[in-house]
Amino acid sequence: MPFTIQDFLKKKKEGRKITMLTAYDYPSARIVDEAGLDAILVGDSLGMVVQGLENTLPVTMDEMIYHTKMVARAVKNAMVIGDMPFMSYQVSLPEAVQNAGRFLKEAGASAVKMEGGAEVAEHIRALTKSDIPVMAHIGLTPQSVHRIGGYKVQGKTEQAAKKLIEDAHIIEDAGAFSLLLEAIPMNLAKRITEELSIPTIGIGAGPHCDGQILVLHDVIGLFERFVPKFVKQYANMKDDILKSVKLYREEIEKGIFPSEEQSFK
Repeated sequence: MPFTIQDFLKKKKEGRKITMLTAYDYPSARIVDEAGLDAILVGDSLGMVVQGLENTLPVTMDEMIYHTKMVARAVKNAMVIGDMPFMSYQVSLPEAVQNAGRFLKEAGASAVKMEGGAEVAEHIRALTKSDIPVMAHIGLTPQSVHRIGGYKVQGKTEQAAKKLIEDAHIIEDAGAFSLLLEAIPMNLAKRITEELSIPTIGIGAGPHCDGQILVLHDVIGLFERFVPKFVKQYANMKDDILKSVKLYREEIEKGIFPSEEQSFK
């Protein structure tokens, strides 16, 4: 059975962890879905992971729709969540609703994710009124990389922590069905998780969140430009693929491939 928003809320109520990963294309989404994860985020992190960009800012709505379509096409059970890219919702509420609606109408997603705290509360309200479920995202928000001065842990001072706690409550009141917490101290994440009735999803926010998410390419060792402290690598696919491709090249050069077995008679 497909995972739904009601399942998100039920898992928090029952104290069961929510499992999430990113995916950006059909084959990877099929694997994540087959592995039994609850939800897949088609993150604008694809800008860095699969497009080779320095940050997520240049990623467009059309690119997000393109990738989300591929993921949704592959999935049978996991919830698919589309990530609202930079400047797809900041300009106006009508534009935010229209762009978010594209994820559901064109791409086959069930919900969208939006970065920001109190400043996007009205956006969250506008989307939920239009029957577009919203996962909010606070802490380290990559679209704000220039304002916050890089990819740094957030909420470390008392004032910053207080602001994140306030944002979390405002977001819940605005109607978000869950809240992603990125790169914040684990005790702060624990407090936010305990105070909210909606589930929290952590990425670099410690073990006390209601669920966890990582970038698939980090988990399988396929992205080597940098590995954040909060990532645990469960495989080293980059080395395995490199060995395979080198062997393929060598066998062509030596006349080993293709053999009669790979040829028609």
